[in-house]
Amino acid sequence: MSGVEIITFGCRLNTYESEVMRAEAEKAGLNNAVLVNTCAVTGEAVRQARQAIRRARRDNPHARIIVTGCAAQTEAETFGAMPEVDAVLGNEEKLKSASYRALPDFGVSAEEKLRVNDIMSVKATAPQMVKHIDGHVRAFIQVQNGCDHRCTFCIIPYGRGNSRSVPMGAVVDQARRLVEAGYREIVLTGVDATSYGADLPGTPTLGLLAKTLLKQIPEIQRLRLSSIDSIEADSHLFDLLGDEPRFMPHLHLSLQHGDDMILKRMKRRHSSADALSFVEQVRRLRPDVSFGADMIAGFPTETEEMFGNALRHAQECGISYLHVFPYSPRPGTPAARMPQHDRALVKERAARLRVTGEALLIAHLDRMVGTRQTILVEMSGFAHTENFSLVAAPGLSPRDLVPVTVTGHNGKHLTMQVIAAVAA
Repeated sequence: MSGVEIITFGCRLNTYESEVMRAEAEKAGLNNAVLVNTCAVTGEAVRQARQAIRRARRDNPHARIIVTGCAAQTEAETFGAMPEVDAVLGNEEKLKSASYRALPDFGVSAEEKLRVNDIMSVKATAPQMVKHIDGHVRAFIQVQNGCDHRCTFCIIPYGRGNSRSVPMGAVVDQARRLVEAGYREIVLTGVDATSYGADLPGTPTLGLLAKTLLKQIPEIQRLRLSSIDSIEADSHLFDLLGDEPRFMPHLHLSLQHGDDMILKRMKRRHSSADALSFVEQVRRLRPDVSFGADMIAGFPTETEEMFGNALRHAQECGISYLHVFPYSPRPGTPAARMPQHDRALVKERAARLRVTGEALLIAHLDRMVGTRQTILVEMSGFAHTENFSLVAAPGLSPRDLVPVTVTGHNGKHLTMQVIAAVAA
């Protein structure tokens, strides 16, 4: 092979950072290399990364294989011990061209492979500019990195460090560049995006940042947020939901559970009542809103009654897009030291939670039938409505914004008919 190939796992922030990595690696003159940008959220994510590394070596026997990302940050020695791996870079090192210029030669010892520093020593997030997001019609922008919270199940703060925000001016500059490149939708991403601004002068909020972007760049046609923590939502965010049609009516919530005792044991900062109050307030402001959410099944000490509360909570909140995670013990986290459930029980509860999610999705799709929507066409032949409902869009061109009438669904995605333009 020639050039640089990137294999990306995990979140939208990783997708954005992979574009930064590509630019920095090419600036350093790196060639004939595969960069694997890993995720550490679950043990399964780490397993998939290891599998991809072995496959990459089989497919590219003479290429240099460099592993980075959250799993590389938290399990550097594990990846360094893999014979297929030539170097391991930390989450901060992967964004610097100097890291790629200083890579060791083939055949070095496992210790020499590692270029992973203490992520907790990183106190600021340098603005990173990208020209495009490969393979995507929506442009992701990093506004924040790291997390100051310590949920008992989560390893990510140890892979990302403490919370730090990108200055507002740099975010505006990046958004303007991407809009000028033809992107019609911008997605603001971060590890804990709703903590944005706490470390910046004047302590701006995520909602204020979104307002500023839409005011200073009127060419932005659609602005969307990635995952948020509802307990940190600010008044500017509610203003946008009520008053700004370019702010998209879809929020992905970090719920994690619906039982108050489990939420406390997870060290979450919201109760089930807090989350329900938030979704009800948002629906009053924006009736067409849809919600996604992450929820964990089989958390240590979860009883059948507690699990039932989680099922009911997803239904009460009307979560249209439920992302279910079977609890996965991550070494080094407090929850990994709690009494664990049998894996078969964890998987069984996750399957039941997914059934609830499927029913909630069908109910959401039912409500969409007969409505008029504007869809943004993806590369895949599908599209998304403003509230992020998936629509089959055969024959339409990627990046087009198209007015349609929703005609039906198949339980997973909507079907549509294009609304013909009315002659003047």
